Amino acid sequence: MTKTFARALRAGVLMATLGGTSAMAAECIAPANPGGGWDFTCRQIARILQEIGVEQNMVQVSNMAGAGGGVAYTHVVGQRATDADLIVAASSATTTRLAQNAFAGMTVDQVRWLGAIGTDPGVIVVGKDSPFQTLGDLVSAVKADPSKVAFAGGSAVGGFDHLKVLMMLRRAGFTDARAVKYIGLDGGADAITQTVGGFTQAMTGDLSEITGFIRSGDVRALAVLADARVDGFEDIPTAKEQGIDFEAGNWRGLYVPGGISDAEFDRWVEALNKVAASDQWKQTMTENGLDEFILIGPDFTEWVRNNVTEIQEISREIGIIQ
Repeated sequence: MTKTFARALRAGVLMATLGGTSAMAAECIAPANPGGGWDFTCRQIARILQEIGVEQNMVQVSNMAGAGGGVAYTHVVGQRATDADLIVAASSATTTRLAQNAFAGMTVDQVRWLGAIGTDPGVIVVGKDSPFQTLGDLVSAVKADPSKVAFAGGSAVGGFDHLKVLMMLRRAGFTDARAVKYIGLDGGADAITQTVGGFTQAMTGDLSEITGFIRSGDVRALAVLADARVDGFEDIPTAKEQGIDFEAGNWRGLYVPGGISDAEFDRWVEALNKVAASDQWKQTMTENGLDEFILIGPDFTEWVRNNVTEIQEISREIGIIQ
């Protein structure tokens, strides 16, 4: 080892110690292919963490698609349980799958729930050339012959995107949940491609993951599943305006490995709080149609557990689980 290299190595160790952060670059796993909501969460948070000086190095984003988030969850629990430099994108789809025991026996308590920093209003879109002009048109077509209307979504069968369709249709008076055609894919990008290509008649997703397709004109949004029209997307009517009293928001947040220490968890809590308070995140929310929903640390853990219980009750009610 040369003297120059040895001095540089000692300096690097000292800087990592004094800086209070890991010398390794942090990683954010997006449990789906590029372009969907989890990918959006990772890439935006990764960018902001570096821009505001929380992370010295750019956070690496890794896409790990499969089983509606189950491949990533199993990977973290089984192989990365003590990795303090790892964060993982999560959403309502994650807790839905856990509630329905869709992650091969994995449970909600095998990771640590870091926080949510926004909620993504649900949206139902159709292809630009679709004959359906309103949400009522789409619902009427399902009621007339459900076999002729297929919905695509970025979560697996029984996942949050699927539940949104079933609950929306139920509010509209169609209760035969098993007759509804739904194709579950690995992320919103894959789902929207099915609708743009004409392979499905509609897509149910979240506003942030398909804003580009809406603005490009590749799809038309029939309804946003929010209490009121979303800033920046005022031309999209709510389901309520069209006579269907239904809302569905998809929270955007993170979990971390279950085996990290309290001190390591607290470091990530502080980091995510800084992201949530930043001007960069506020701008990102506005540009992508996100509503504010900030819940970080132990309170979020309790909220997730309650959310899983609620989803289990709904899933039993509509026959997804026993």
